[in-house]
This record gives sequence, C-alpha cells and structure tokens, in this order.
Amino acid sequence: MRYIRYAVYAVIAVFLIVIALANRQMVELHSLPASLQQAPGAEAVTYSISLPLFLVFFGGIALGLVLGYGIEYLREHKHRAEASRRGAEVRKLERTLKKTQDERDKDKDEVLALLDQAS
Repeated sequence: MRYIRYAVYAVIAVFLIVIALANRQMVELHSLPASLQQAPGAEAVTYSISLPLFLVFFGGIALGLVLGYGIEYLREHKHRAEASRRGAEVRKLERTLKKTQDERDKDKDEVLALLDQAS
C-alpha cells in the first residue's frame, strides 16, 4: 500500500513539474485594476509584482487550501469543544467510580477486592 501511495505522489509531482515548465512566462500582478490606480489616494495601495505564471497558479491553490482548512477548523470548533468536555466528564466519572470501589473494598480481603475488580 505504501508503494501505491508513493507512485501516486510521483505522478502528481511529475504533473506539477510539467505544468511549471509549461508556464514559466512572467506575468505582472497588480493590487488594483488600471482604472482604479488613477483614483486619488490609490498610490498608497497600488503595488505590482512580476512572477512566473506557475507560481501564481500554485500560490492560488495553496491559498485556497489554507483558507478552506482554516474555515473548516473554525467550523468544527464546537464539535472539538464538546468532545473535550465529554472526555473530561468521563475522566471525572472514572475517578468517582474508582473512589467508590475503593471505599466499598476497604474492609474486604485484598484478593477478593482484586477478583471483584477483574469481573
């Protein structure tokens, strides 16, 4: 199974390398459209950068993944909090049970107490 996973990773890597090699031309990214760059006060937020097209492509995919995982993490917070609360409740009940069993078995013979705990 491990080799199948490595084979899939290799195919994906070759695919991404081919895409990168096919899209090496430089593109210029602007923070604002050309029509808004002429607006008063737009000089403060007007930036441009030249990057290879494949970096823009892979950067968009990476940004989408990070945003998607981040939103999913925030959405599932209530489920993780509930699981944590229930886990704490289970540990509390286990401590209470152990204390109750110890109080019940304090006057018993140790061997009989161990046999009761095993069953």
